[in-house]
Amino acid sequence: MDFIRQYLLESKQILDQISTESIAAVVEVLAAAKQRGARLFVLGVGGGAAHASHAVNDFRKLTGMEAYAPTDNVAELTARTNDEGWETVFAAWLEISRLKDSDVLLVISVGGGSLSRNVSPNLVRALEYARQVGARIVGIVGRDGGYTAQVADACVIVPTVNPSNVTPHTESFQALVWHLLVSHPLLKSTATKWESMQTAPAAAPQREAL
Repeated sequence: MDFIRQYLLESKQILDQISTESIAAVVEVLAAAKQRGARLFVLGVGGGAAHASHAVNDFRKLTGMEAYAPTDNVAELTARTNDEGWETVFAAWLEISRLKDSDVLLVISVGGGSLSRNVSPNLVRALEYARQVGARIVGIVGRDGGYTAQVADACVIVPTVNPSNVTPHTESFQALVWHLLVSHPLLKSTATKWESMQTAPAAAPQREAL
């Protein structure tokens, strides 16, 4: 019970400390992108890749934004890793996707990428390419934010309250933040299923034919 209470207490502390201003800045970038019909590319590795897939679904279905995640195409991802190396898989995918200066990259990562530590170098190379073409960059990251925080136009850093739980807390709050984003009035355009059912009149029961 002590671990359970401590873990939940840490979650409360993160919720109190997370920057609402940073979240608002990400909303602003995404809302402007939606208004100009820009595409959104969501990048992540490991748990971040799973988050990316879920987030792409939510951005497409709930906000009406054209969104993609390179990790959803496992054939291309593994082919590029096998033939060209892990470090360039995302940058090469973005190049083939014809990333433009009107587009946006959303990075979901615990560390944000670091070449010096050889952690998520593929994220770093993708961010370098995005800067080269002039695309906007936003992130939801942990720790010090890594390279993502250094180059992003707006970045949410999940506060570290216990270094022993950085990864689970960061990944938990990444889901909270992107669900906040797709629920924000400036971005959301389609009602979620259960919420729409609460306001819709109940269907009349069907009578069986005699």
